[in-house]
Amino acid sequence: IEIYTKVKALVESMRKKPRPVLLEFKTFRVRGHEEASGTKYVPKELLEAWDLKDPLENFAAFLRAEGILSEEKEVEFKTEIIHEISDNLAIAFAEDPISSTESNELNDVYKESVYQEVTHNDSKENIRLIDAISEGLKQSMQRHDNLVIMGQDIAEYGGVFKITDGFLEKFGKDRVRNTPICESAIVSAAMGLSINGFKSVMEMQFADFVTSGFNPIINLLAKSHYRWGQEADIVVRMPCGAGVGAGPFHSQTNEAWFTHTPGLKVVYPAFPYDAKGLLATAIEDPNPVLFFEHKALYRSIRQDVPSDYYTLPLGKAALLREGANVTIITYGAGVHWAIDTLNENENVEADLLDLRTLSPLDTEAIYTSVKKTGKVIILQEDSMFGSMASDISAMIMEECFEYLDAPVKRVASMETPIPFASNLEAQYLPKEKFKTALLELNDY
Repeated sequence: IEIYTKVKALVESMRKKPRPVLLEFKTFRVRGHEEASGTKYVPKELLEAWDLKDPLENFAAFLRAEGILSEEKEVEFKTEIIHEISDNLAIAFAEDPISSTESNELNDVYKESVYQEVTHNDSKENIRLIDAISEGLKQSMQRHDNLVIMGQDIAEYGGVFKITDGFLEKFGKDRVRNTPICESAIVSAAMGLSINGFKSVMEMQFADFVTSGFNPIINLLAKSHYRWGQEADIVVRMPCGAGVGAGPFHSQTNEAWFTHTPGLKVVYPAFPYDAKGLLATAIEDPNPVLFFEHKALYRSIRQDVPSDYYTLPLGKAALLREGANVTIITYGAGVHWAIDTLNENENVEADLLDLRTLSPLDTEAIYTSVKKTGKVIILQEDSMFGSMASDISAMIMEECFEYLDAPVKRVASMETPIPFASNLEAQYLPKEKFKTALLELNDY
């Protein structure tokens, strides 16, 4: 009776005000969650002890003792229940098979998001990538009263990279929240906020740590809209990348784990201007966005960036340079490696395409450039197998094969964990290999 009363009250309350609720039942699990496990492994004495506490049997015994429930009435109740279940099963099994179309299914993966362009004024400041991200985050906090940011040491300490330094004093502890060292809990809390109408930005202190939050990102955030129409209005900031001597546990660039997962969007800017505008759009977007920030670019890249709030569209690559001989497709730190290489080799006339967004991917820009130049090289920091470069290469072969004048080239890091020693790390990264591969392709 106590359980029924409590659950009934909670259900009625949740229907009026939907929210997550934890209700703990202190009971005994007689068998596993599937039929094959049986009960053979459970000690007989333990089963017998808990049998004496069976609430259904005890309640039935109480009703019999009080003269409320007769044997005939009990049989009648059970027969009615069996018939009710059987009748409804028959109705369910008699229904026509579910059918849909490919377009309907694909349309359910993401909540519809109509991009609203917000233009900037002429006032600009020369700032670093890290400053652009901090400024963009701050302006989004001012724009969205329902935006909460969470992460390890992001409040008083301002985060390990100081991106949220001063945020606690400006926005208060309800909106700037330190979290325990439990990435899965941070992601899940962000999902709970989304269910209750909040936006959230959570910081993975390092992108490598996302493995501890992988399950809720892949099985909750990515699937929630397709499964039950619930948006996951969440941005996961992912400080990533090698080149800073941080070793194998603080240097990964693991974007391909997430581009493979329907329901997630993946952004990977290379410049301060793009980072600020794309972060604003990612926060505006009601879908879950993985926002990759290369640590080696945080304080090494400067650019004139509008001082006010603005947005940039997801799924649009940037053509940074134009040339007739070869197409270079890259993103993140690879953009700057490509620029350095082109500056050193002025005879190479190349289209340089900065993808900026990996999911959705700007395939139109890719195909247009490849069809123009006839040669393409794809550069990434991630290792090769199962990566962005591999998929883009396959797409080009399917869609642009007859336009190609040379095999598609891919350049990536070594298939090893990221070394700690600086000379080994430099050998691991693909920058030098890219120079050789580009010149070979140009002369093909």
